[in-house]
Amino acid sequence: MSLKNVALIGASGNLGPAILSNLADASFNVTIISREGSASTFPSNFKVVRADFSSHDSLVAAFKGQDVVIAAVASHALDQQPKIVDAAIAAGVKRFVPSEFGSNTIDPKLNELVPIFGPKLAAVDYLKSKEDAISWTAFITGPFFDWGLKVGFFGIDGKTKTAKVVDGGKGRWSGTTLNTIGLTVVKSLQNPELTKNQYVAVASFVTTASDIITTAEKFSGEKWSITDDTSTDELVKSGKEKLGKGDHSGVVDLLRAGAFGGHHLGDSSTLGLWNEKLGLPKEDFEQTVKASLGL
Repeated sequence: MSLKNVALIGASGNLGPAILSNLADASFNVTIISREGSASTFPSNFKVVRADFSSHDSLVAAFKGQDVVIAAVASHALDQQPKIVDAAIAAGVKRFVPSEFGSNTIDPKLNELVPIFGPKLAAVDYLKSKEDAISWTAFITGPFFDWGLKVGFFGIDGKTKTAKVVDGGKGRWSGTTLNTIGLTVVKSLQNPELTKNQYVAVASFVTTASDIITTAEKFSGEKWSITDDTSTDELVKSGKEKLGKGDHSGVVDLLRAGAFGGHHLGDSSTLGLWNEKLGLPKEDFEQTVKASLGL
């Protein structure tokens, strides 16, 4: 199976640009699929097709001639993936990459604790039911490591030298840098039979908040102010309450509970990592922490 022509949905998101640049560097023919009416702009050297995501025919037309469709969609659009899959099949697409790129959604314990992964599981289940018509690859990456440090998603702030941790910062979890996720996508498409109909788990690092803070203190030369501000149970409670009131910031609370809590459910390495199998380069933990926190 040869996969050369790739359609990317979500090229303007947090992850999309890293996937886009790695595909381009590897000489894939990339088409960006964007919603009609979207204000997003893209580099001029890429073909951009505007599509009506509510129209099957519009999506089929957008996917014509593509070998792969990658859906790097936002959380509010996850439940739209089955109809995107249908359009990809109708267009003759060979491989579909659903919008996983995060926590180990196939862990039943994690799903019980943080029940917001339903649409992701449903998308892969749908793809499994269509394997006679299209193949798939889903990526378990953990949190976006460098992005999470830069924007404070992990509760660690390089500017103020402060940290707010979950369950004392001892929860073990795995995370992957944006560029390595993009490279993982490329490597998987270059090895299509190896990654056919597979969950592919990768990680730049398996670590804890405490490990990150220790490294940050080393480079900053001072002790940080660390607050054990919440627990897994409190985050789950607050997340569910917020979502019940229509406040989607509750998703962040639930993700933090699952990713960083003391239950160690954020450690995707238990699945067996594909880093070596795909030939991913090893990364420097300390230098990545330093750069991401601006130290």
